Amino acid sequence: MTDLKAELLDVALEAAARAGVFLRDGRPADLGVAATKTSAVDVVTEMDIASEKLITDYLAERRPDDGVLGEEGASAQGTSGVEWVIDPIDGTVNYLYGRPDWSVSIAARKDGETLVGVVAAPMRGETYRAVLGGGAHVNDRPARVRVAPPFEQALVGTGFGYLESRRVHQADVVRQLVPRVRDIRRGGSAAIDLCDVALGRMDAYYERGLNPWDFAAGDLIAREAGALTGGRPGEPVSPELTIAAPPGLFQPLQNWLEELGAWHD
Repeated sequence: MTDLKAELLDVALEAAARAGVFLRDGRPADLGVAATKTSAVDVVTEMDIASEKLITDYLAERRPDDGVLGEEGASAQGTSGVEWVIDPIDGTVNYLYGRPDWSVSIAARKDGETLVGVVAAPMRGETYRAVLGGGAHVNDRPARVRVAPPFEQALVGTGFGYLESRRVHQADVVRQLVPRVRDIRRGGSAAIDLCDVALGRMDAYYERGLNPWDFAAGDLIAREAGALTGGRPGEPVSPELTIAAPPGLFQPLQNWLEELGAWHD
């Protein structure tokens, strides 16, 4: 298993690096000028699809028997038992507007367990990575969560969905949470938010409505950096709710989010 993890990490790092360079260098300079126009959105969609194809082509070259699950529709069962979970651009709105917080997220899992996670953030000049049981790193430095502060001093990250009804409820949850914590941050890339918890740049993060490709890599990186992750009480991370925080902060945050109904629309 150690050899398999090392191989998967090597493949994930190279695939994420290639996609990151493609997206960074291939982004039209004037894309943000027309950020509200359909043509600009179409360009981002094309970049998303092209990034996913670049990744899946490389995976097929290196590990042709593996399965794939991608945000832009890539899907293959595979025969090796390994499945790659890919978000070719996490934070597409940030990418559209020329903001730096977008990433390429790639995870490899086997028998339902994530073995390797890589999140490349080219505009930050950082790549976050983790191997199950092997810790988390940013570039070549170890990553570690902050020691849990008192709840009222916690800096908490979150995100909002695209559906109006969901966003309205999510905003109401934030409204009720704000007076109880230090402050709220909304970055726009779930993968980066989870990595920021791993690096101690935020104390905690939660969001409803994430898909597996949004959280697969970041969840492992946060856990390997010392965070606890989960959903509703007794439940794992899921599209219903994703929470990441260090021990001592995770439980009270989870309890508050349960009380506030953060898990439903």
